[in-house]
Amino acid sequence: MTKRVSGCLLIALVSTAATPALAQTGLRLTHDDLQKRANGVLALMSFSIVPDITTSSLSIGSGGGSTSGSSDFFMTQLGGGDTLSDSVPIYLEGVLAASRYDPTFIATQGAESRRIPTKWNSISATGGIGWDFKLTDELKLRPIFNFALGNVSSDLRAASWYVGRKTGRDVDFLDRGSLNAYGLGGSVMLDYEHYRPGYEVDVELRYSDIRLQSFSSSAAVRGKAVAQSANLWARYRAPTGMMLLQRPLRYVLELTHSEFLGDQRGVLGFDRLTSVGAGLELDSSAYNVVITRTRLVGRYVFGTNVSGFSVGLAVSF
Repeated sequence: MTKRVSGCLLIALVSTAATPALAQTGLRLTHDDLQKRANGVLALMSFSIVPDITTSSLSIGSGGGSTSGSSDFFMTQLGGGDTLSDSVPIYLEGVLAASRYDPTFIATQGAESRRIPTKWNSISATGGIGWDFKLTDELKLRPIFNFALGNVSSDLRAASWYVGRKTGRDVDFLDRGSLNAYGLGGSVMLDYEHYRPGYEVDVELRYSDIRLQSFSSSAAVRGKAVAQSANLWARYRAPTGMMLLQRPLRYVLELTHSEFLGDQRGVLGFDRLTSVGAGLELDSSAYNVVITRTRLVGRYVFGTNVSGFSVGLAVSF
């Protein structure tokens, strides 16, 4: 059995420019705006539940609503997948992701207003099981059933004393609230593997559609999102001419392009992302160790109003 496991670490800056909410009776946030922000976090979760290199690095600029100032968005992702064997062509995949988003809301009471900084933490897990249908010696068709589970929790970092009992239920989610979501759907993939002694080429074309729905969540927020995307991924590996650990040290080149559809399209200010990457792969298969290959790749991701850089680490067993 061969298994590939990879992980990516992301640190990105999410900036928001906003106008204060209109004066209202009592201290409260507009429910529509809070719901939009909660749906936005659910949308961020929808980006993380589908294996996709392009969504591992984001630098987002947006505005509007009753948030103000700068917000940090931090996400880590660990995932992998492979076919059990040629004789048992069952494909298994899994992705774990955790993120933190710190929006700042504006609450009003008549002519008085105050910023309410919050902390939203998200964690999600996605699994997939599929079957490889061999079209040629190098090309496979792979339908996959996917399932996902996630949670977004919120805590006020300050100003709880100011909010007090004057708030309506709209602020309940900000103060120790929770949004749970599950997802069901599927993917279909074309997998092309062209391996030669002097080089290796991998190309995957994938379409994914996973529907997220909230459940057992705080009364103030309900939501759903569609994680729908089409992705093209290609990798080229070849020897550098150097020998390490009795095996050739390979260089790695990657290209990935993703088109976001459905609810994901434009929700973060872009419709598509492209990633280019380069790195090195160390082969340790000459030794009696569990890890046979280790790959380190730096990637630059770009799209409309979006850019970012990440470093990915992958190992093969």
